[in-house]
Amino acid sequence: MYGGIDLHARTMDGGILRQDGAVVLHRNMPASPDALLKALAPSRDHLVVAVECLFPWDGLADLWAHAGLPCVLGPALSLQALHGGQAQNEKLDSQNMAVLRRGGRLPQASVSPAAMRATRDLLWWRWPLTRQRAELLAHLPQTHRPSNLPEIGKPLASQAHRDGVAARFPAPAVPQRGAVDLARMDDSARRLHAVALPLVQTAKPPQAPTRSRRPSVPGLGKSVRLVLRDAMHASTRCPRVQDVVASGRLVQGAQASAGTREGTAGAQIGPADLTWACSEAAVLCLRTHPAGQNYLAPLEHHHGKGNACTV
Repeated sequence: MYGGIDLHARTMDGGILRQDGAVVLHRNMPASPDALLKALAPSRDHLVVAVECLFPWDGLADLWAHAGLPCVLGPALSLQALHGGQAQNEKLDSQNMAVLRRGGRLPQASVSPAAMRATRDLLWWRWPLTRQRAELLAHLPQTHRPSNLPEIGKPLASQAHRDGVAARFPAPAVPQRGAVDLARMDDSARRLHAVALPLVQTAKPPQAPTRSRRPSVPGLGKSVRLVLRDAMHASTRCPRVQDVVASGRLVQGAQASAGTREGTAGAQIGPADLTWACSEAAVLCLRTHPAGQNYLAPLEHHHGKGNACTV
């Protein structure tokens, strides 16, 4: 038996096919565990269910694990490309997912362990806070240029360097805008600290010896290590370096026909937080590690400074 579910917050469409392609079940039902288990009860033996990998999948994966049934997650972007047609709705999507699973053509995503999801969600919330603080740090030094003032010359990330920054502008509105940016910076710093502290305290320690060696890698701090651990929770997911690079959105797949390259694709397939973690680790490594700086120099000569950092 092969099942497909198009899952939403309140409703779901489910379809079940036999090996010969006959439709056993095809209905709309509430997105509740009781309704789903009741509908699948006659077909539970030898049943594998595929579900689209969107935000409500956590509870379904836990339900499947508790019931002892295998569950396969399909990336939403890849599924959209595979079973596109003249019409697309929940009823068609659920059956098409079952057909793809039956034919072995369903792209699979990894099911994150339930014990790691709380830390992973908190890490995801830390990311927009970090970006907001970085935007404020980059915006405030730019306000001196319209007034032809000299450079601030001090890193504003440090609290000790922010005194008197807002008062250096002659126009009365500009100091007020600078004071607002500084207040938002202080608030972002407090929120980041409030998020980072429980991350370190509640994160489960890694069990594998290879993961415990990550603190020895230059550029990997506590937060970056947690992101990498939760994104690559099973070492079998990424047996090669190329798998890590492809999963982290660090390369784009080429589209070609008859030997002619027509473009790239797949820029948004993969966890975005893994992209941030790899970029952050590379920058921190280049800042303090001489071997990384020596490795970067020939890359900058051949690819340019921006592309060399990506490499």
